[in-house]
Amino acid sequence: MASLPTMFITDRLRVRRIDVADEPIMYAVYSDPVAAKFVDDGLPIARELVGPWIAKTQENYACYGYGLSAIEWRDAGEVMGLVGLVHPGGQLEAELKYSLLQSFWGQGVATEVAHGMVAYARDELGLSELIATVNPEHLASQRVLAKAGFALREDRPNDDGSVTRVMAWRCPAA
Repeated sequence: MASLPTMFITDRLRVRRIDVADEPIMYAVYSDPVAAKFVDDGLPIARELVGPWIAKTQENYACYGYGLSAIEWRDAGEVMGLVGLVHPGGQLEAELKYSLLQSFWGQGVATEVAHGMVAYARDELGLSELIATVNPEHLASQRVLAKAGFALREDRPNDDGSVTRVMAWRCPAA
């Protein structure tokens, strides 16, 4: 995987583009019922949806210059999760998404990669605003986002009666 383009590097991490060879790690991350509880509809992903998701990511790279990316240890290359900027449902605003294998929770990886992605979005992509959506019960993720400079924008009601918390980051005025 070392030949795939690097998006950015932090003190401990390397974030790189994904490709079809990353299907097993994407499936491992998003099929975990505990991790999936706070992603999308709260259900683990079906294996047959992983390939199309990677294909959509390839389209996003071509269209926007970014998409879902793999998070690796900088020196070891072990993939521990995914992070990226996406436009679900064709929304106009770039949305920060991240998810890690449970074995990497509580190690500061999410905070480090969220900071890195915000800096990358600002410095390399020229984006001045990002959003992130989070389940209101997912306090750990809200803390990660707050550390990365996101603040509550709104609690958005969903058709099923649930609520999605929308947090936003804006580039400070120069």
